Amino acid sequence: MARSKVKGGGTKKVCLPAKKAKSLSKKEKDRIIRAKEKAGRAGKYKRSSKTNVKGARKKGATLRDWFEKENWINIKTGRPCGESTKKKKKRK
Repeated sequence: MARSKVKGGGTKKVCLPAKKAKSLSKKEKDRIIRAKEKAGRAGKYKRSSKTNVKGARKKGATLRDWFEKENWINIKTGRPCGESTKKKKKRK
């Protein structure tokens, strides 16, 4: 039997460095959010390369520097990236 690629549930979080997210217009943010959510619904991990963001990384920065030294936020919610999206139940 041939092995098939298993589709995973794609992520819908849209994270960018905080400085870049603040410089984007509402229209640009909405475009990126829509692309990421569409990819997530289709079971894909990445959004379309047409929605790549230019100028988010400083010249000469390594990928590791970029991830570790930047303040990443979810542009849809405005909260820190990686924060749980599950709603907490209130205890009585």
